Amino acid sequence: MRANSALFGTILMLTVMLSGSSVAQDLDSWELGINYPGEDSANPFEISREGSANVEFFVDNTGLTEITVQFEFDIPFGGKFDAPEEETVAAGTNKSFDLKITEINVYSFEAEKVEKFSISASVTARQGVPDLISSPQNREGDLEIPTIFDISVDISDPFGPMNSGSDTILIVTVRNNGNAEDGIGEVQVEDNCPLLTTDNGLDSLMIGNIDSGKAKEADLRVTASDSHPRRHCDITVTVTSKRAMNAGENIMAEDEARVSVEPPPTGDSGSESEGSQPSNSDESIKSNLPAPSLLATLAALIFSLYIPRRGKDNRGQGKRVQAKDAN
Repeated sequence: MRANSALFGTILMLTVMLSGSSVAQDLDSWELGINYPGEDSANPFEISREGSANVEFFVDNTGLTEITVQFEFDIPFGGKFDAPEEETVAAGTNKSFDLKITEINVYSFEAEKVEKFSISASVTARQGVPDLISSPQNREGDLEIPTIFDISVDISDPFGPMNSGSDTILIVTVRNNGNAEDGIGEVQVEDNCPLLTTDNGLDSLMIGNIDSGKAKEADLRVTASDSHPRRHCDITVTVTSKRAMNAGENIMAEDEARVSVEPPPTGDSGSESEGSQPSNSDESIKSNLPAPSLLATLAALIFSLYIPRRGKDNRGQGKRVQAKDAN
């Protein structure tokens, strides 16, 4: 059967070569086409956030013979593709195929950037017989990088615990991780401590825009009331993409930080404590010495013991002198 088909193809090719150009055109009646979005070649194929796109193309064979078509593809943005290399299309039929484009890093390209892809097709055989007269066809289309809104927020850790009746500063950083200029449309600050308050320092984040890959900082002042008890307070900051809001999307980011509140220190202040140390030392020194009345008593006792002994010694000496004189 294959031999008969090849023989028929050979005879047909010889007939074409010996016949007029009109017969050759009828035999070579095939077309490569692309199904464009909206059936308009000016409309681009938009790449997904994951870096993929699908292009449907077709070969319409209106000729009199079966054709074998070989394809080649050229993909921009460093993308990969999966598509047939060669297909057979029967006479009088239309056959569709898929070109699956993947692995395009959309974050590394500017939003709405457009580059062309191309599909080339060549008829390599008719009825299994190598084709010597067919010319290749080429079709092009546009691939467009999507606009990606992607923001993140980071709250710095506090330097340490804060006392009741004091405040601390938290640095809040918002970064634009998307591939287009963006801004902050809303800022929300929440905490789980009723006696903790925050200022409106983050309102400055909503002024102006943030370029792709850039960041903006603002200070958030946190204040604990005088009566705030010892407690760990969790503070959450939520930001919303401005351009996403305008486009009807809801792109948000949030981060959380913990602030520890301690009661104020009790007792005298440090300066008062330092000033009171010498008096305490003096009192300590004085308390270690004998009381004045005790010293006087001891001195009097020693003196009373010493004076009588001297008197007795003198009287003894007088008696000895008198006895000597008598002798």
